Amino acid sequence: MGDSQDVTFAGAGVTLAGELSVPDADTPVPGVVMVGGSGPSDRHNGGHFPAIRAHLVDAGIAVLSYDKRGVGGSSGDWRDSTLDDLAADAAEALDFLRGRTGVRAEVTGLFGHSEGGGVVLRATTLRDDVPWVVTNGTPGMVYAAQDRYAVATWLRGDGMDDDGVAASLAAYDRVVEAGRRDADLAEATRRFEAAPIPPGFVEFWSDVDDREWRFIKRKLDHDPIPDALRLRCPQLVIFGGADQLVPAAESVELFTAAATHPDRDRRATLTVEVFPGANHRVLVDGVLAPGYLDALTRWITAHTNA
Repeated sequence: MGDSQDVTFAGAGVTLAGELSVPDADTPVPGVVMVGGSGPSDRHNGGHFPAIRAHLVDAGIAVLSYDKRGVGGSSGDWRDSTLDDLAADAAEALDFLRGRTGVRAEVTGLFGHSEGGGVVLRATTLRDDVPWVVTNGTPGMVYAAQDRYAVATWLRGDGMDDDGVAASLAAYDRVVEAGRRDADLAEATRRFEAAPIPPGFVEFWSDVDDREWRFIKRKLDHDPIPDALRLRCPQLVIFGGADQLVPAAESVELFTAAATHPDRDRRATLTVEVFPGANHRVLVDGVLAPGYLDALTRWITAHTNA
């Protein structure tokens, strides 16, 4: 068990609020900053982080997680940010954690879930002192392609027939094309509605406002692989084998190709863990997949004891 407290610290032009959990220990401990996924993710990443945090703290690792801009106690608005803004926030969180008494700064690294994995990859490439990075359910392709996969699996899982899925994906593709031309929300909406849309797909677009549309446009073609190629530290890639939001097999291939690229730094080793039957949050029947917590903790511990 350890001590947990609410904290605030300076992000990149914003004030970030989060939770810091530190193990009971007589000597300094390693640490990890946990960065949540897409949308308005808070310090608990919608209930995903607490069990992971508790296990890491019990294993002697300090954990800092925080509310994304404009969420919970953090100022600003994530919809007004770029990926570089979010990466700068993660870097500030890393410096804050490293500056705490009892934390071994030199072996404190980054963990990102889903979109947060792209954030921590970018944060890692912007500096030379990140000792290791973990990406959890993070796509290896551009977000437009990942979201298209998620849309297709969602609709098929909801029972939509092949014709309906094809019509929905055509509407999705029209929106992406409009975003790539920097179209405004009104034009994107016209493109979305340019052909009949199956009723089950209407909700995909119904809640998007102008600020979120601008954020979506900035994110559409972000590719995490160039950042993976620039890594100078070990990387752990984790996927649920039954992830319906991210094509896990293709993403593993892309991260592996980056790791074997002749330009990849020799320090940037790659470890891949895939948990069969687990979903995007690496859950099976509502709980973390068997072996997940032990595998994560073992890998982090191995890279903090060196």
